[in-house]
Amino acid sequence: MRATTKRQRTKTNRKRRWSARVTRESNALDLDRGVFTWKDPKRIARSLKRSAEKSRRRKSDPYRSAMSMLVFYVNRAGTNLRSPQRRVLERAKAELKHAFGRD
Repeated sequence: MRATTKRQRTKTNRKRRWSARVTRESNALDLDRGVFTWKDPKRIARSLKRSAEKSRRRKSDPYRSAMSMLVFYVNRAGTNLRSPQRRVLERAKAELKHAFGRD
C-alpha cells in the first residue's frame, strides 16, 4: 500500500469539493445562505431571481444566470441530494420560469 502525505490528501479533497466551493463562493450571484436547502420552491425561485437581477457581475441575462446556478447545484449534488429535496428543486425550476415569464 502506498503512503500518502497530508498534503496529497488535502489536494485530493480540494479537487473533489470544487463544486461545493463554486456554490458557496459564486462570483456571478450573491446567493442567500442555504437557499438550496429551503423547502418552498417559490421562495427559492424568488431568492434566485432577486440575486440574479441585483448582480452586476453576471455574464448573461438574469434568467439564465439564476437557472444555471439552480441546475448546476442539482447536477453537482448528484446522489447526495435526497429525493424530497430534489423534487423541491425541480419545482423551483418551474417557479423560476414562471417568475421570469418564460412558461
